[in-house]
Order: sequence, then C-alpha cells, then structure tokens
Amino acid sequence: MTDRERARMLDEADPLADYPARFEPAPGVVAYFDGNSLGRPVAGLAEELVRFVRHDWGTRLIRSWDEQWMGWPEETGDLVAAAALGAAPGQTVVADSTTVLLYKLLRGMVAAQQQEDPARVELVLDTDNFPTDRDVAEGVAAERGLRLRWIEADPAAGVTLDQVRAVVGERTAVVLLSHVAYRSGWLADGPGVTAAAHEAGAMVLWDLCHSAGSVPLALDEWGADAAVGCTYKYLNGGPGAPAFGYLARRHQDRVRQPVQGWMGRRDPFTMGPGHEPAAGIRALLSGTPPVVGMVPVRAGVRMLAQAGIGAVRAKSLALTDLARAVVAGWPEEWGVQVASPAEPARRGGHVTLTHPSFADLTAELWRRGVVPDFRAPDGMRIGPAPLSTTFTELYDGLMVLHDLLAERDGARR
Repeated sequence: MTDRERARMLDEADPLADYPARFEPAPGVVAYFDGNSLGRPVAGLAEELVRFVRHDWGTRLIRSWDEQWMGWPEETGDLVAAAALGAAPGQTVVADSTTVLLYKLLRGMVAAQQQEDPARVELVLDTDNFPTDRDVAEGVAAERGLRLRWIEADPAAGVTLDQVRAVVGERTAVVLLSHVAYRSGWLADGPGVTAAAHEAGAMVLWDLCHSAGSVPLALDEWGADAAVGCTYKYLNGGPGAPAFGYLARRHQDRVRQPVQGWMGRRDPFTMGPGHEPAAGIRALLSGTPPVVGMVPVRAGVRMLAQAGIGAVRAKSLALTDLARAVVAGWPEEWGVQVASPAEPARRGGHVTLTHPSFADLTAELWRRGVVPDFRAPDGMRIGPAPLSTTFTELYDGLMVLHDLLAERDGARR
C-alpha cells in the first residue's frame, strides 16, 4: 500500500472527516501546515461578526455591556477550560495577549512566593523556550532582583523531568516551561514536572500555546498552579486573538497580579480611590476586555468542544505518524531529518523537519500553495490541525516538498 493510499483510507475512516468542510475555504492552497501557528477561520464566522456588529454592537449599543459583555472574560475562559484545559469553572479568563498575561501571572507568583519565603530568589526556565517567555522572565528577574536558573534544552527534544528535578530546590520561586516545545514539538511531563516543583516548594507556570486544542490537558488533576496560552492556533481565534490565563482557585487570594486596572476591581463603577481586587479569577483582568476579539474564539472553542479533545488528539497523532512515515521513505542522501520525538507519548501536534535548504525552499513552497513555516536555523514545521486538515492534504503537501528536494538534488548532480 502506498502512502497516498494510506492517506485516502485514513480519511475514509476519520471520525472527524466532516470537520475540514466547516472552515472557510482557502482557494489556491494545496496544503496548510501552519495550524500550530495560525488556525483557519471557522465557516460562517464572517456572518457571525456581521450579526455582532449590526445587533450586539450596532443595535444594543452600550446596553450589551450589561446584557452580556461584562461577563465574557470569565464565560469565555470557562469555555476554553472545559474544552481544552481540563479545568473546572472559575479559574480561567480570556483577556490581553499571551505576553501580558504571562507577565501578570509570573510577577504575581514570584511576589507571593517571596512574601512567604524571601530566600526563593530563582526562576527556572529553559534555553530553548519561546523568546517571549525568556524575555518576560528576564524582565521580572530584573524587577525583583532574581537569578535565572537555565536548563539547557535539546532543540530536537525538550526539557525532561530529570532536568527539572536537578535544578529545583529551596531557592526556587517559579518554574516557567512550555508544555509543548515550539521548535521540536516535544511534549513535557506536565504532572511529573508539577509534582517535582511542588516537592521543592516551587510553583509552576505552564505555557500552553502549542498544547491547548491539540493535546489533552488536565490542569486540575495535575495540581497545576497557573498557565497561559494563545487562542489563535488550535482554538482558531484569529490573528491577534486574546489569550487565556488560568490560576488555580487555591491561589486566587494569594497571587496578586501587578497591572491593576478598573475591570479587575471589585466594583469597577464606583470610580473611588484605592484598588480592591475583584473576587476570584476576575482579579486577573486589567483594562476593558477585547470583546470583538472573543467572537472568533468562542466559535472556535465551541467547535473543539463538539469534536472532543480525545478525538482531536487521536487524529493529531495519526497525522504526525503519517508525516514521519512519508519523510522516512525519502532518499537518505537528501539529508532531511525529523527533529521531533518518535515516541507518540512525547510528541505534541507538530513535526519539525530539518535541512540546510529549508530557508530558501519555504518561499517556493508558499508559491506552490503549500504553507509551512520556517524556524532558524534549518527547521520547517509541519503543523496539521486535526479539525481542518485531511490526511490526503498532508500527503499532497509533503509531496510538493519532495519534488522540490528532488529538483534541487538533480540540479546538484
């Protein structure tokens, strides 16, 4: 059986086979491999936005704040928590960007830890984490006079439980890690790392940007402290969509975020002096919620909830297994390497291929209707989104890459 026949059979047996048609079509696109970077828009979203503009905003006007919008940060957060995070209601909000929420939570967690134990002066993070995470951690460390404790992560893999155990201790305030490594797709041991940090008296802040909507999560079951993530990847919230922040209920009276604003007050319309935080997770808010930006998020999360994260994960692994199998059949002399875990239990939702020519080939792939992304120095990420990507689409896109590599190899000879 050829790989294309395998792809066709997988499509025929796919329990999620009708979902790709539920997204807006993309004329001219042969294969979209960037679901791990920017998800596709849900079909009908344009009409939903028109209804929002004409009715919720255009007709109800400011009345919609009282009628629905004021509660959207928590309500949308609960939708995300139920569909993607394995978290009970009242612990998640949608607001701000990933970077802003990351800063709020990290800064608040550090302050809470140091208030109880001033000797906790270290932040643990890894050298291959996404730049935003490293930048925010460096900024918080400078503000609080902290020491950064770096884990040297293998870019082709990720941070291991043993590495975390080796660095956490009585001086650790917070551990900041990505659950799925943005470069390799390495899936960290969420419950194991969380438990190891807690044994040392530390807290953990998880970056779930490449996990939410792709990999089943169980934050409450892990005993997780806090997490952040974006909604524009597997949650299909659109470019610049607001992020989500999770703070476990047990910490909500202890961790105080530093960007105080009127929407995070107990009563934002008193307009009085002094800041009294709102009860519960709403205290994580600062300014006016990004209401328009939540409309696509809610549409994407509703679709995810309908499909079920278990079915999404099963298809994700089948897609990445197919990608690995196709590439394994290419000539060894081409030098294409798979820089992602072979073990499914350690693999997130994307596969990274490496080759010295990928920086040049990416632009040509785009011209031929195949859309991956490139990560320096030599990585091409293949990120099929299980709800919007078919197995045949994945195969056809990889074969366009195959033909480009064959052309290049022939030209050299």
